[in-house]
Amino acid sequence: MVEIVRTNDLVLIGFLQSLLENANIPVFVADMHISALEGMIGAFPRRIMVPEDHADQARRLIGEAGLEAELRHG
Repeated sequence: MVEIVRTNDLVLIGFLQSLLENANIPVFVADMHISALEGMIGAFPRRIMVPEDHADQARRLIGEAGLEAELRHG
């Protein structure tokens, strides 16, 4: 799995998850349950993860959605 986005924005996470799933890209949102420890204050970012062989397609879709600035490269 490769991290492609890291954010505290729960709306963005939901949008990206839906975008990727609708394109048949397997997606895993890491750190979703950290909110139980942090009290839902948004201090810890969640990570959007995809299989390495889908990373290029996922990045392209996110860029086409106008959210290229959210992508993590590296």
